[in-house]
Amino acid sequence: MSKRKLFVAMAGNIGAGKTTAAKMISASFGYELFDEPVVDNRFLARYYGEMKRWSFTLQLEFLIKRVQHHELIHQVPKSCIQDRTLYEDPEVFAKYLHGLGNMSNDELDLYHEYFERLNRGLHKPDKTICFVVPTVDTLIERIKMRGRAEEKDIPPAFLEGLNGYYSAFPSILAQKYGVDVLKVDVTNTDIRNGEGKTRFLDEVSAFLAR
Repeated sequence: MSKRKLFVAMAGNIGAGKTTAAKMISASFGYELFDEPVVDNRFLARYYGEMKRWSFTLQLEFLIKRVQHHELIHQVPKSCIQDRTLYEDPEVFAKYLHGLGNMSNDELDLYHEYFERLNRGLHKPDKTICFVVPTVDTLIERIKMRGRAEEKDIPPAFLEGLNGYYSAFPSILAQKYGVDVLKVDVTNTDIRNGEGKTRFLDEVSAFLAR
């Protein structure tokens, strides 16, 4: 394991297992954990009830919270693990919500203006672990297991559309943002226990050390 401070982020579709992995990496390697800001989000429940009305507002809320995380991570002396990257919002969610008609052209342009301005000078992740789960049924199953009330009625088609954007995201992250990326297909892997957990942590350890 590297002795230098590392800023590592998790990426992946809703229900892929990012939160579980982030907590596990935090506990196993002693990293400071920065959870995805969903619990205290002012607009998430309203967004799932009326996406067209609240998509732009929600994206701005997430942008502000993630920028705050980056600023805090820069100040923390120890290595950190972030649950979901700053870059998934502009490269996946904002573009997809615009494509669905839930954000207007002007809203998308304004969102990107905010992103470009707030992203200036931010310390980006040294490494990102991207979870891949091509099977939407697996995502639905995991979403039900964690039991967040606002997520219980997410349509499978919505997750399938997000997967389309996520298929290109690791390449965008590496080539556009210059972040070292590890792709892990966790469709048939239970990283919480036994051999699956051991194998995952070994793979992460090797990735963080390189």
